[in-house]
Amino acid sequence: MGDGQGIDRRGFLSRLTRGAAAAAVGGVVWGGFVREGQNAPLSLRPPGALPAQDFLGKCIRCGLCVEACPYDTLFLATPGDRAPTGTPSLTPRQVPCYLCTDIPCTVACPTGALDLASVTAEDGHSLDVNRTRIGVAVMDYHNCIAAWGLRCDACYRACPLIDQALVLDYSRNKRTGRHAVLLPRVEPDVCTGCGLCERACVVEKAAIFVLPREVALGQVGDNYVRGWDEADQERVNPDGGAADQVDRSGKGALDYLNDGELEVDDD
Repeated sequence: MGDGQGIDRRGFLSRLTRGAAAAAVGGVVWGGFVREGQNAPLSLRPPGALPAQDFLGKCIRCGLCVEACPYDTLFLATPGDRAPTGTPSLTPRQVPCYLCTDIPCTVACPTGALDLASVTAEDGHSLDVNRTRIGVAVMDYHNCIAAWGLRCDACYRACPLIDQALVLDYSRNKRTGRHAVLLPRVEPDVCTGCGLCERACVVEKAAIFVLPREVALGQVGDNYVRGWDEADQERVNPDGGAADQVDRSGKGALDYLNDGELEVDDD
């Protein structure tokens, strides 16, 4: 009887030890997932993705959005990728988002980690893929051959919102003195972050590339107000009051530089 109780006690302690070890390993693994999520600032997520922490809290790593993508743009991240393991991500240089009008990846999400409301048109019913904000394209003008003065508009032509999200600025080529420079410029408020421009870039490492908006864009803060913008004026003066109006001058920039007289305030 005593021997049986000793064996049972040893078995119980052995199982308890194994259970504690498994719990510890699980805690380490889960902690790794949490830290990985916090240390993945360059993750690009599917259309409609919630802000990072909300997304990670709701995404159950089911892969339904990946299955729904007809272009194989999305993949579930594995250890070593720049996205948290098991979460959907994309690498535009390899396969960009082709902005499906029915946005099947977002529709397929069962938890709301991909939020349909964020890609719903103003009518509240139809979907508007152009409201997608995967990220924002940024330019590396140092390695953009268009900025060198060579004729290249590959990214501009690839943009699905041409002349809206990506525009060309014309300027004089100072090197030759006789040619124009066609310089691509991103409009962040319109850019969807689809990455079609990045995919199209002809240089070895793309000179235009998509980053998460919170990484690529600065933040002004509430203490600055665009007085000429009625919406911004409303933010600080909700009781009314017209936006500041300034008389538009007909002079060009060079006219001011060439003025022989400067206005001086005697006060």
